[in-house]
Amino acid sequence: MTSDQLSRPAGSAASAADPAGDGGPPVRLPFVVYVLAAGTFLMLTTEFVVAGLLPEIAGDLHVSVARAGLLITVFAVGMIVGSPSMALLTRRLPRRVTLMLALGIFAAGHVVIALGSSFPLLLAARFVTAWATGAFWSVASVVATRAAGPAAGARALGLVGAGGMLANVVGVPLGAFAGQLTGWRGPFWALAALALAAAVLIARHVPHDRAHEEIGSLRSELAALRSGRLWLVLAACATTTGGVLSAYSYISPLLTGRAGIATGLVPLVLVGFGVGSLIGTVLGGRLGDVRPHATTIVVPAVTAVVLLGICRLSTHTVPTVVLVVLLGLFGLSVNPVLSSLAVRFGGPAPTLAVAMSVSAYNAGTAVGSGIAGATLSSSLGAVGPAVVGTGIATLTLIPTVVIALLQRRHDVVHVRACAEDVVLSCGQAA
Repeated sequence: MTSDQLSRPAGSAASAADPAGDGGPPVRLPFVVYVLAAGTFLMLTTEFVVAGLLPEIAGDLHVSVARAGLLITVFAVGMIVGSPSMALLTRRLPRRVTLMLALGIFAAGHVVIALGSSFPLLLAARFVTAWATGAFWSVASVVATRAAGPAAGARALGLVGAGGMLANVVGVPLGAFAGQLTGWRGPFWALAALALAAAVLIARHVPHDRAHEEIGSLRSELAALRSGRLWLVLAACATTTGGVLSAYSYISPLLTGRAGIATGLVPLVLVGFGVGSLIGTVLGGRLGDVRPHATTIVVPAVTAVVLLGICRLSTHTVPTVVLVVLLGLFGLSVNPVLSSLAVRFGGPAPTLAVAMSVSAYNAGTAVGSGIAGATLSSSLGAVGPAVVGTGIATLTLIPTVVIALLQRRHDVVHVRACAEDVVLSCGQAA
């Protein structure tokens, strides 16, 4: 047996592809997973929709476009600090209540933004909204994993993550289009209304926490952070996302300046990236249920090769477009698997572990995009971010390979212990 097979709960390999073990259909995900995916769709839409509305917001509030861009930065910072903080603050609340509370704060924050005329007030509202987003994402990941069961946990997280990827394909373009028709405040009103509708669905379909589930002490929650494998997963979360998004954040100058693509066609290439991300996230979740450690090694390796291809072929139009789509397909597809491993290695504190992974994703993005942006004014020019992304994505192989080796060592010890028990039992019987 391989380390991937031994690292799963007994029977999960068969269940993931064949729950009955007789060639039947895959495990069907419960409806609540789709509800949670709709919630993450809203959360990721609000994170990036501002990018398409910056000129309108800046003009209405009489600030520069660069200063209006702080609305994006402050949201990322709120996600980094808010996810683990909210996980600890809401740990004694039922998960169903936490999800509804997060959506309520999310809706209120968007109403404040839609009505506000003070830029500092909008910054504060975005920061609070990011805290609510972090709380929802963390708890939703745990609820989805528990609802799907061990045979389909990564697939459930893949679907929840796909809701976020769908935001890039549908939510953000629709928000930008709606902002042009109704003014920049319109999309925020719509997001507030949709959040309240999602809260109703959460109330109806998210089950109550099991009565026998014990709530650990704050000390036990924090003790879960001593897990070395959890920190390796968090490192992989930061590098895999930082590698992809450091290149993607500045892909437009590369497409127009080196690949010779017209400015008007750039959105179509970005939609291709978004569609690839959506498909890759779903497929990554499915593969992660069957071969989690192999997936966390092979996918980052392929991502690094794709980024290297972008560096080398960025002066050729068609290959560059194909590689950008492939970057979407592979780049973020390992995230559901990493989130699933965070839940596993988080032990008695799965919500905090997932919250830490959300922080790691955003920290990797912030650091990676910051370094990538600095390379634009270097001799590397527009290809600089792709070079940075290649290096960061390659770093992902260090923690993921170490995790796989640790798991293999654990499996060998377990098999030897089982063999010794069998020998001892036979000797006693004789």
